[in-house]
Amino acid sequence: MEKSKILLDRRKKFVPNAIGIFNPSTAVSAKGAMITDADGKEMIDFAGGIGVVNAGHCPQPVVEAIARQAATMIHCSFNVATYDIYLQLAEKLATLLPHGEHTKVMLTNSGAESVENAIKIARQATGRQAIICYDNAFHGRTMMAMTLTSKVGYKSGCGPFAPEVYRVPFPDHYRYGNEMSLDDFSDMHLRELENFFHTQVAADQVAAIIIEPVQGEGGFNVVPKKYLQGLRNTCDKYGILLILDEVQSGFGRTGKWAAYEHYDVKPDISVWAKSMGSGVPIGAVIGRANIMDACKPSTIGGTYPGNPICCAASLATINYMEEININKLGEKVGEIVRTRFNSMKQKFSAIGDVRGLGAMMAFELVQQKDPFQPDAALCKKLIAYCAAHGLIVISAGVNGNIIRVLSPLVIEEKLLQKGLDIIEQGLEELTKGS
Repeated sequence: MEKSKILLDRRKKFVPNAIGIFNPSTAVSAKGAMITDADGKEMIDFAGGIGVVNAGHCPQPVVEAIARQAATMIHCSFNVATYDIYLQLAEKLATLLPHGEHTKVMLTNSGAESVENAIKIARQATGRQAIICYDNAFHGRTMMAMTLTSKVGYKSGCGPFAPEVYRVPFPDHYRYGNEMSLDDFSDMHLRELENFFHTQVAADQVAAIIIEPVQGEGGFNVVPKKYLQGLRNTCDKYGILLILDEVQSGFGRTGKWAAYEHYDVKPDISVWAKSMGSGVPIGAVIGRANIMDACKPSTIGGTYPGNPICCAASLATINYMEEININKLGEKVGEIVRTRFNSMKQKFSAIGDVRGLGAMMAFELVQQKDPFQPDAALCKKLIAYCAAHGLIVISAGVNGNIIRVLSPLVIEEKLLQKGLDIIEQGLEELTKGS
């Protein structure tokens, strides 16, 4: 019996079915942009641990930093005793991603925990309760984060959800642009937001608006530049805090440290995780110091946030990213993938749209060239085809019809092109006669 099948059978026996299987693959080791499965088969990784290994699997400086720290101190809790590695990382993040003249950093265990704490901070800083979020958003699976998340399949049977959360349409130009220019479309959505303050929740009751500059699980929908700039102005006008969720889009993925750097916009608070630690559980909330200091004692924090091993891994990851110029790599990978995806779009009518920012790229599979007829079945078949031919790739979108690329940014061009070849060959095989 194949070892991969044995692993999957054991998973079925001991692990709850609700923990999703996004790709029918296994893993026993990984290096760079390659994963070796339980049967010894090498797989090209286009999932990157769901956007976690921008700097590659097991970068040597990170491995060494983890080993050194584990031999020195594994845990004591930052609330109990202050240690320098936490402060080094906080200072590095505040310097790399300044939010105004004085920036402060709170470390967390995950993206969802970052979101939870960002909401608590925003409510305390403003004295308001309402939070505005977006259609197609994904912010995590803890209770507030799940409330903010749009996809109902992730929330089934989990309510009641957190109160005072309001949802507005994401400016999705592909589906709803109706031949309007991107700027006119953005202006329309900004006007609708102003109207929302008169029909759904008063602006002076809104603590924060949270948005992903590039929606991750929602389908790699990119916020139009004019809309995000207008949203910044709207928040300033009404004293609302702007929270940007960079959990999936940060640390070189879009060709910059933060996706918001493409927009000439600074958030009041931002949330991070995934690639900041090369796979260890770590996240961060970064914000203007006066906002971060508005919290009452012990309303934020926990036992494990800023664990020494995780801090060492994150600091080593960021230093390594600077050394290899991760942002330049993100630009290069993004250009290659976008070029190939656009070429595939010309060839296959099943591809309705190609979109993304930097190396956060995707294409959407539809029927009859209709954006309102998602083809989730073809997407699922393509993922299986890729897995059978040595490529790990995963879907996105509320309908599960979008192929996304989150490969390590250190991937060699030859390997990247080989993975893209597999996707193209899969489309040829699966769309024959259609």
